[in-house]
Amino acid sequence: MRVMAQMAMVMNLDKCIGCHTCSVTCKQAWTNRSGMEYVWFNNVETRPGLGYPRGYQDQEEWKGGWIRTDRGALKLRAGGRLNKLLNIFSNPKMPSIQDYYEPWTYDYETLLNAPAQDHFPVAKAFSLISGKHVNIEWSANWDDDLGGSQEHAVRDPMLKGLEDRVKMEFEQTFMFYLPRICEHCLNPSCAASCPSGAIYKREEDGIVLVDQDKCRGWRMCVTGCPYKKVYFNHKTGKAEKCTFCYPRIEVGIPTVCAETCVGRLRYIGLMLYDADRVLEAASVEDDHDLYEAQRSVFLDPNDPEVQREAERAGIPGDWIEAAKKSPVYALINRYKVALPLHPEYRTMPMVWYIPPLSPVVDAVSGTGADAEDKDTLLAAIDKMRIPVEYLANLFTAGDTGPVDAVLRKMAAMRCYMRDINLGRDPQADIPEAVGMTEEDMYDMFRLLALAKYEERYVIPTAHGEQAHALEELATDCPVSGFDEEVTRGSGPFGEGSGRPTPVAVENFQMLQNRQTADQLVGGGSKDGRVNLLNWDGKGMPKGLFPDKDGDQ
Repeated sequence: MRVMAQMAMVMNLDKCIGCHTCSVTCKQAWTNRSGMEYVWFNNVETRPGLGYPRGYQDQEEWKGGWIRTDRGALKLRAGGRLNKLLNIFSNPKMPSIQDYYEPWTYDYETLLNAPAQDHFPVAKAFSLISGKHVNIEWSANWDDDLGGSQEHAVRDPMLKGLEDRVKMEFEQTFMFYLPRICEHCLNPSCAASCPSGAIYKREEDGIVLVDQDKCRGWRMCVTGCPYKKVYFNHKTGKAEKCTFCYPRIEVGIPTVCAETCVGRLRYIGLMLYDADRVLEAASVEDDHDLYEAQRSVFLDPNDPEVQREAERAGIPGDWIEAAKKSPVYALINRYKVALPLHPEYRTMPMVWYIPPLSPVVDAVSGTGADAEDKDTLLAAIDKMRIPVEYLANLFTAGDTGPVDAVLRKMAAMRCYMRDINLGRDPQADIPEAVGMTEEDMYDMFRLLALAKYEERYVIPTAHGEQAHALEELATDCPVSGFDEEVTRGSGPFGEGSGRPTPVAVENFQMLQNRQTADQLVGGGSKDGRVNLLNWDGKGMPKGLFPDKDGDQ
């Protein structure tokens, strides 16, 4: 047993409202600079749909992830070293800018400075890459709220085999939101695809990063990632990807996307796993066994033997304590309601999802039956508006069993809590019907519905003696290591931000102190000053909520 630690995330899709707040705040924090106009480290997709980039799930086309050979070994779907050598100067299996979308802006000067006239002036769209006029035909959120479903959603690869069950008429089809970030996999195919070794997985917390100094822009990582969450910066010639906001994680602050999530659907915690069993789990023969195989790799932090092995591996004691309280471990291994995204890619992703429970209550109510009765609601799972088979294609490689079990637990929780909320005696047979105890079901309800900030984000702070250096290498070296010509006038966090500066752990500790302090740094109170990017979710800042007396 070789115990290692991994930061992980779970998203409850039952609570996602598709507001894109996570996408916008991530964009402003990480990709708001030249060369990254089309890049979204965090994006929210409407399902069914083609996703972003367009059709990224079609691995027959894009050759991402791993495949199992007849001898039981894993190999990259895109080919080995010889194939990469032959295509190193021209990688043919990579989405084009049209598959992402050509970023654009508008000729606002026409609107602002147009003289008085009979007809309202129209601002044309211009490419942010070429500066030429463009006709907008695709974007990162083109499928948003089923916009264009007749043209695009019908080509969703996950609908294969379900064409007879899914109707694309607006009134009859289904829809839910799927937020996506880099999966920070246990078996990352992007790292294995990189010829220069620039992509690496941090030993202390498992976060996958790109060494900008080593990256040579071969873009094999873009092909190798089946989720297409590695992007190419066309200004700098380097690959970039989601960093899991590691400077924030190192000081116990959640990622920007989690911090600003309106629905509070993201959970971040630490997982302990057996590194010696990763390859074995990723190599199981049947795709349907991959979900349970990955779960078996995770270790119980309450097991004394696991704790001893973790200490022997150099994992700090406070990290082991954080793993015991991890909401991610609870949702994945204790309650078993979180599922991995596309385990058939065999990368062993570490961003998991609780599948959405369709609005079956309204449908059942129309029949005159009690929609939240245990027997009625559990029986309606098979007739949900969102086909279980579609969810299985997303989360369990087509195996409907685990998805059905999760949805039944969610439905049972609804029935069980209704009795409690209405002042009735709870029915012990409801949790028993889905293999849970009453205590576990109530604890799961609290975590999913009522969890406080510190319960949703259990993030241990980094140890300097373990991470060696939690800040950038040198004060005179740009963050990305590019030529001064590239960064002149455009810093790493947007136009006009100046030359890059080192990211020191102390700076983020001060940020955490400012977030939780009652007074501003320069004196005065926080009353009337609300910033959703910095608000830690505690208290009720004035102006954020309506006054009790009805004042808006």
